[in-house]
Amino acid sequence: MPVGRNSPQRAPLGLYAEQFSGTAFTVPRVQNKRTWTYRIRPSVLHKPFVQIDAHGFESSPFDKIPTTPNQLRWDPLPMPDEPTDFVNGITTIAGCGDVFAQTGLAIHIYACNADMSDRYFYNADGEMLIVPEMGGIVIYTELGVIEVTPGEVCCIPRGLKFRVEIGRLTGSIEPPATGGGIDTEASGMLAAPVARGYICENYGQQFRLPDLGPIGANGLANPRDFETPVAWFEDKEGECEIVAKFGGNIWSCKADHSPLDVVAWHGNYAPYKYDLRRFNTIGSISFDHPDPSIFTVLTSPSGEAGVANCDFVIFPDRWLVAEDTFRPPWYHRNTMSEYMGLIYGQYDAKEEGFVPGGGSLHNQISAHGPDLDAFEKASNAELKPQKLSGTLAFMFESRYIIRPTRFAMGCAELQHEYSEVWQGLRKNFRGTPTNGE
Repeated sequence: MPVGRNSPQRAPLGLYAEQFSGTAFTVPRVQNKRTWTYRIRPSVLHKPFVQIDAHGFESSPFDKIPTTPNQLRWDPLPMPDEPTDFVNGITTIAGCGDVFAQTGLAIHIYACNADMSDRYFYNADGEMLIVPEMGGIVIYTELGVIEVTPGEVCCIPRGLKFRVEIGRLTGSIEPPATGGGIDTEASGMLAAPVARGYICENYGQQFRLPDLGPIGANGLANPRDFETPVAWFEDKEGECEIVAKFGGNIWSCKADHSPLDVVAWHGNYAPYKYDLRRFNTIGSISFDHPDPSIFTVLTSPSGEAGVANCDFVIFPDRWLVAEDTFRPPWYHRNTMSEYMGLIYGQYDAKEEGFVPGGGSLHNQISAHGPDLDAFEKASNAELKPQKLSGTLAFMFESRYIIRPTRFAMGCAELQHEYSEVWQGLRKNFRGTPTNGE
């Protein structure tokens, strides 16, 4: 990389200098995001874009059907029967806001069984927080390679080009000894047929770590545990396709070389991944179930302090020790809307019907909480220290009403009987206190 200046008259090795900006130039330094890249060809070198079929990849406005206040839950979407890559395997479940106003989010499920070989993608509408549930993926980006498996998440910045391969995981990608890419044959990568997971497409302010306040300097997700890509680039000639999501539509163009040809870069606008099992969980050690905000991994602020465009919250392995307390989440009605997914294991407030790969949506002020069996079990349990283990659920939470798509409300995976999980809750009220109540 050049020393002492970002864009010399002639960049080293015959490369082109190109800046990749994630914020306006005039944003305060602490929030400013930009990366200088030194690439074999500049990004402008491609044919014109034309609009193509979006398949199930939808975008704002999410106003095709009325939005119901009912509690909603879905079974996992099936894997595709035909060869389907990551981009074509994206199905939109719900969303809110406006890509043109850069507010809100969209929630998608990806299900794929084929690699993107000479096909590349970038999203100009928002960053993409990818949450694998089944199978690992390898994401080859302009700024290097990231492997992501269930239990980890990866955030792809707005505008970054990438392609996805499924299941070819080494467990640790080592940088090549000399320039160029990874020798997948020599590295002993294993092939897996399918991959599935969740995506939060964030139209608003970029995800960041929440402030810790009284928690202090440590806890929740620690900055040192976030990882950026392994060094890699692709110097490949031949026709390829670049797919873009722009203004809510899907576009395609042709190029005669790989766009992942960044030989060197420096900056702070880059993809990253995080192992959710490194999250330092904070909880009550006296009484009462704490607010779920204590489990926030990343937050996308809105224009109002303390009210998020989107919070990414997890419910990982943890000890429960609170005394004289109903330990699962209490019944509640929130001003925030909650989409919840399950990566693996069993969620303690919904032991049946909520399974890995599925999801639920409880919108603003829609009442929800433990089902009948979970309520009875928790109300009568012996309250001794209990370890919740082998479980990992998450939540995309927003200040806005999250609006399901027409597909989501009409698909076979929608559980029309979901409300039945609460119908057995009976009246326990006694007019006269007993036993010192």
